[in-house]
Amino acid sequence: MTESHNLIEVRDLAVEFVTGSQSQRVVEGVSFDIKRGETLALVGESGSGKSVTAHSILRLLPYPLARHPNGQIHYAGKDLLKLDENKLRGIRGNRIAMVFQEPMTSLNPLHTIEKQINEVLGLHKGLSGKTATARTLELLDLVGIPEPHKRLKAYPHELSGGQRQRVVIAMALANEPELLIADEPTTALDVTVQLKILDLLKDLQARLGMSMLLISHDLNLVRRIAHRVCVMQRGRIVEQASCEQLFQAPQHPYTKELLGAEPSGRPVEVAAGKPLLEVDNLRVWFPIKKGLLKRTVDYVKAVDGINFSLPQGQTLGIVGESGSGKSTLGLAILKLLGSQGAIRFQGQALDGMSQHEVRPLRRQMQVVFQDPFGSLSPRMSVGMIVGEGLRIHRMGSEAEQEQAIIDALVEVGLDPETRHRYPHEFSGGQRQRIAIARALVLKPALILLDEPTSALDRTVQRQVVELLRSLQAKYNLTYLFISHDLAVVRALSHQLMVVKQGQVVEQGVADEIFAAPRHTYTQQLLEAAFMAPTAANT
Repeated sequence: MTESHNLIEVRDLAVEFVTGSQSQRVVEGVSFDIKRGETLALVGESGSGKSVTAHSILRLLPYPLARHPNGQIHYAGKDLLKLDENKLRGIRGNRIAMVFQEPMTSLNPLHTIEKQINEVLGLHKGLSGKTATARTLELLDLVGIPEPHKRLKAYPHELSGGQRQRVVIAMALANEPELLIADEPTTALDVTVQLKILDLLKDLQARLGMSMLLISHDLNLVRRIAHRVCVMQRGRIVEQASCEQLFQAPQHPYTKELLGAEPSGRPVEVAAGKPLLEVDNLRVWFPIKKGLLKRTVDYVKAVDGINFSLPQGQTLGIVGESGSGKSTLGLAILKLLGSQGAIRFQGQALDGMSQHEVRPLRRQMQVVFQDPFGSLSPRMSVGMIVGEGLRIHRMGSEAEQEQAIIDALVEVGLDPETRHRYPHEFSGGQRQRIAIARALVLKPALILLDEPTSALDRTVQRQVVELLRSLQAKYNLTYLFISHDLAVVRALSHQLMVVKQGQVVEQGVADEIFAAPRHTYTQQLLEAAFMAPTAANT
């Protein structure tokens, strides 16, 4: 193609961040074109420089802490890096728009949807009053918001995650941009919602003829929507090819590593033993109170009549979308939330026990949460974090506790010398290993893993999955594995439970359900989780 087909031309881009007298080069020698009407994907792990590169196009970096030692970004015959702020403002949100990762932080919680979209139309198009509202309704309809007239007066918190992301896309499309930059636009969403947003973006691109720059670490997603792909590693583009060519014949070792990073393998082979955990008709109902006297008028049935039996050494995968009741179920089983119904652990009935009576059993039931940074105290060293349970349960002398901490860190693949450091000094994957060590040090029988890999890159996810498998095989651990990531669930689970709106819609041997799902909802989850490429980008 000739140069005139290029909407954006990035040449030899470099980005540095300056702290005092120190500077760190985070992007170096990056060059690529975005052609008119095409989708270019920038892929790579966290810290690879893909978002910094994309944000440089609209100069959204924290200047003057950020700077460009060299490089050009050409658009419409102008270098965006040299454009004055007034002219750049005419391009931002007007000719080039952006959709960010987390819709809740992109929207103002104090303003209605109507006011926020009208504001964009007023700033860029000079529209106001009924004219602006009519255009807002058109945009909400365009992005697939049902009954848009009923959503005009809604606030962001009154919409689902998928609906909020659609509103953000509507705002970005308000001025009919030539380029839409989508920075991890589906990462915070459930797999079925991801698929809908992805199809929406493809449809809008075809209808409006715009170009798209997609930033993602999810190659499954990229494969479905991109025409061309640039793979970034440590601030540089290591491979650039058409989507079809990249997936069929990757050239660079790092690209091959990314493509092979899908969690795989089989769950640990175990002989069926005695049930470690039995749950019968478990319910968690939250009362809805109304009126002056706050009478209970109804219930939110977060968990509604769930039953299962889990043998020692096996993994039960619990899957479903956000709000399905997965995490509530896990917390209720561990007696961290009030519930009705029978819970038996190691033959003991937990449902009739007080918190004081359950406390001695807590050593046998541990939790690893979704966000390792949020679940680790920033004021405690790694050694103090891992050893906290030992101190609470008074397990061994001080010297024995120190040795147990060292052993647990070695077990999860961390240097025991790092026990004197603090959580912020570690990567996301290392922090999750610390969280696993904290659970493991108490030698539990059951570990609840609540979305333990969703905040991690695919290559790190794979490492954590392999670690969990090896620990399960070595110590005959039993896992309750809660996730919406079915690739990870398939690699770990012996049994599978699919939950929707607090109820089980399908349950049984994991392999059988993955091979032949019976319920429509399970089929939808599997279709969205293991997306196939579509014909449009091949």
